[in-house]
This record gives sequence, C-alpha cells and structure tokens, in this order.
Amino acid sequence: MIAAPISAGIDLGGTKIEAQVFAPDWSLATRNRWPTPKDYPTLVTAMADAIRWCDAHAPGLPVGISAAGLINPGTGLALTSNLPATGLPFPQDIAQAAGRPIAWINDCRALTLSEATLGVAKGADPAVGLILGTGVAGGVVTGGRLLPSPAQTGGEFGHFPLAAAPIVTHGLPILTCGCGRQGCSETYLSAPGLARIAARLTGQQHAPETIVAGRATTPAFAMAWDIWLDLATEFLVTLCLTLDPEVIVIGGGLSRAPGLTDDLTKRLADATLKGFPIPAIHLAQGGDASGARGAALHALNEAHHA
Repeated sequence: MIAAPISAGIDLGGTKIEAQVFAPDWSLATRNRWPTPKDYPTLVTAMADAIRWCDAHAPGLPVGISAAGLINPGTGLALTSNLPATGLPFPQDIAQAAGRPIAWINDCRALTLSEATLGVAKGADPAVGLILGTGVAGGVVTGGRLLPSPAQTGGEFGHFPLAAAPIVTHGLPILTCGCGRQGCSETYLSAPGLARIAARLTGQQHAPETIVAGRATTPAFAMAWDIWLDLATEFLVTLCLTLDPEVIVIGGGLSRAPGLTDDLTKRLADATLKGFPIPAIHLAQGGDASGARGAALHALNEAHHA
C-alpha cells in the first residue's frame, strides 16, 4: 500500500509556478508546473488551481506557498518585485479563491528551512541560509523551526548597512538600494552588485557570470572579486557576531562561483575574533526543490502547531 502524501509546496516565481507533493519520507511523490500569469486576477486564479491540483492527491493536505517578497503582518498586503501583487492582499485572495487555508513563506526562508531540516545543514542549530543572487536575503532556523519574526522581515540580511572599512579602503560610493535606503549590503553583495564593482574598475558593464568566469585571466575581474570577498567577509562577521550560526548555507546565482565556500571560509577565519571557531560554510543541496520543499515543511509545521 502506498502511503498518503504528507504535505505539498508551491514555489511561485516570476516565470513559473511549481507544485510538489511529498511522501512521508519527504521523497517527491509528484510535481507539476505552470507559467506565471502577468496580471493579478489571473495569477490568483492560477494559484488556486495549483492548490486544487495538490488537494486532488490528498484532500486537506497542508499546502505552503514560497515566493519572493514580504507580507506585511499588520495589513496583509504584499511587497514584491517580481509579481504583480504589491499593495494587494495576495495570500488572503489566494486562500479565498481556493476555498481553504494556506501557509505562506518567503522563498529565502523556505530554502533555509529545507536545508536545515533535510539538507546540508540538517541538525545544525542555529542554521543560517544566505541567498546571493539578484538580491541578498536568507533566514534562521533554530530548534527545527524558523526563528520567530513578528514583522516578517527577519532574514532580510541584504539591508544590513555596508561595513565602512572596505567601502573606504576600496573607494566605493554609497548607493541607493531598491528599498529606498542608502548603503544596503545588497547594493554590492548581490550579483548586480558584483557587476557594479567591476564596472567601477573597468568603466564597462559586464555580466556577473563573465566576471566570475574571467577571474583567472582578467586582472580587473580578479580585483572585483577580491573587493566583493572583502565586503562579503565583513557581512559574514556581522552574521556570526549576531546569530552565532553553526552552519551557513549559501544559495543563489553567485553560489555557483567555483571556490566560493573555500574563499569565504579562509577570509572569515582571518577576520573574526582570533581563536574562536567559525561556522561551516556549505552550498545549498536542494537546488530547484528548495522553495517547494521548504514551503511544504512550513505548511506541515503550521498544521501541527495550529
């Protein structure tokens, strides 16, 4: 007899909606994928249809949704850059259209929960996830659950202020972040931020992938990477002194840079308090499954604590 599914997760991105249904051992039972609609009413309908698809495999299954952006806990309104939902009660509208409750989780927190529960940081306490991609964000898991976040902003690490020392040393300007603040870490630590560093050195625009691939042969790209590592190291020092993680899991586009974890481990050991241990730094294992799996884990946790 095949065991009934235990939970389902839906990873909502700017181009695709992917639903995954999980067996009790957290192996993937089935999955489906749809394109992400570009207008709000059609998007809400598509999400409700994806939830019904999950329900068809086991009625009443806990269903979680992972998506970029934030939900204001006071108003219920969304703030997101890759979906047509900013200023709208997105989770509430989806639940109403589907006719059932859902669990909502930020995509970076979903990856962190997935890796801390079933991935490379399994058993670590606390575990920190850090996404280095188009933006910079993450999450914190302790005791097997996400750290409580009353404002739902816990994990928005990209909006830590930049460390002054490397900014002054390398003569970098303070930039305005997409959030409206000045000097956020994301302005240089994201993939576009690496491109900004290289552009300042070369006077030309280069794709982050080109900079990473050309570090060994192009001196300006090697220098840009070295500056980026200086900034990233100071950022990790802040994380360590604040959260003291046992493991830091890195995901996102820049995580694919060869030698990244070795570079960061060596520099962090040199930069932190002398003689004190540093966290293990690993690459995320879950890949494309992390968002949906983390959402499914979150939904199951919410159902158990309801």
